Amino acid sequence: MSSEYGQNPKLSYNKYLKVSELIKLQETLSEPTSHDELLFIVIHQTYELWFKQILHEIDATIGWLGEGRVFRANHSLKVVIEIEKILIDQIHILETMAPIGFLEFRDKLNPASGFQSMQFRELEFVSGAKDEKLLEFFADDEFSTEHLQRRFDSPSLADVFWSLIGKRGYPVGTEEERIAAIVKILEKTEKNPEIYILQDLLIEHDKNISLWRYHHVLMVERMLGSKRGTGGSEGVGYLKTTLSKRLFPEIWEARTHLEIDGIDEFDPSTLCPHVPE
Repeated sequence: MSSEYGQNPKLSYNKYLKVSELIKLQETLSEPTSHDELLFIVIHQTYELWFKQILHEIDATIGWLGEGRVFRANHSLKVVIEIEKILIDQIHILETMAPIGFLEFRDKLNPASGFQSMQFRELEFVSGAKDEKLLEFFADDEFSTEHLQRRFDSPSLADVFWSLIGKRGYPVGTEEERIAAIVKILEKTEKNPEIYILQDLLIEHDKNISLWRYHHVLMVERMLGSKRGTGGSEGVGYLKTTLSKRLFPEIWEARTHLEIDGIDEFDPSTLCPHVPE
């Protein structure tokens, strides 16, 4: 027997996307329910879905780069960057909450905290910012620990990028050599156009994460001032310490040493005489 709504129903939009299950996942904790709590949950669940897609694209990028398929990798990174623009904009939706409205349900969140977002930590790890101390905060969460340990032990986007640069003939064994390699790539963009675009996409990815952190800090300060975080952190004070983090510091630093004539106080040839011209 086959019918639209009976046994073995035909595939529909709602069935394919599991809409009936999806709209039941927003369970508020406040009593009576605060008007703004639903918005808070929807925004953060949406973040987690976007994080899932970003991780999917970065995993694909790592695979493409491992195969030397730079053009295909660049396409996936462009997807990542467009999603990150949405993540930044979403923060401003949270700012529509009245501070007093947020306080109506905030205490119910203890001791949960955005610090515990497994997928955001995965995003940091897979990009190249691996801080082993962060694993300690998930010690009681077997599911998260398993995912994060796998990410920590696996090659990152930064790892495969520098491996690719090395295969293209640039010494990358030290920080100075990596900086020198990027300087050379920036000097002659037409020589390795796909690599030039790749490093530019990586710095854009890095910039977007920094912008997300910055706007997040401002949103939290606007809502809560200097209150402590629900997870026990210093709140805004802690968040501000994350603003200087860089996923690809050598790519940023290379801009410092780039000159129109390729010569300044940092001469890559003195550090790396075999960097290809």
